[in-house]
Amino acid sequence: MATTADFRNGLCIEHNGDLWIIVEFQHVKPGKGPAFVRTKIKNVKTGRVLANTFTSGFKINVQRIENRTYQYLYNEGDLYHFMNTQNYEQTFINKEMISAPDLLKEGENVQISYHAETDSAIACEMPTYVVLEITYTEPGDRGNTATNTFKNATVETGTTVKVPLFINTGDKIKIDTRSGAYSERVKA
Repeated sequence: MATTADFRNGLCIEHNGDLWIIVEFQHVKPGKGPAFVRTKIKNVKTGRVLANTFTSGFKINVQRIENRTYQYLYNEGDLYHFMNTQNYEQTFINKEMISAPDLLKEGENVQISYHAETDSAIACEMPTYVVLEITYTEPGDRGNTATNTFKNATVETGTTVKVPLFINTGDKIKIDTRSGAYSERVKA
């Protein structure tokens, strides 16, 4: 058993029967009363962030999480199939566990987090940015880079993304997987 003195960012703990990751914490010693630890914790399964306060010395149950690199192969409905890049074993996980499944293309590497005690997948994190090719968009305006106007574009995974007016069909763009927004055009 660990205590609040062992808190650090990224530590996975069991709290109220769920797995939580500590996003940030702060030890507080007020002038009057006992010390406490103010934290922001993130639920591993739902991704919900919660502000929580622990009294100093509170006993916690630390959980071990392993991150493994997998390569995306294909999907059958809501089941996505992945291959371990180390031992070539295949696994599949539900669509809800993936952070941005609509931006996932075949051959993309992802990090799948496993709970070490049960050896079960609990989350699938995509890279921060992915590079995708535009398959369809309205013709662009050459030299129109100063305005903050966007148009719809369909990328190779079938997802629609807002892009600037100068982007054309066949261009490759970098997309932020956290927000699903256009980041920049990639030079060939």
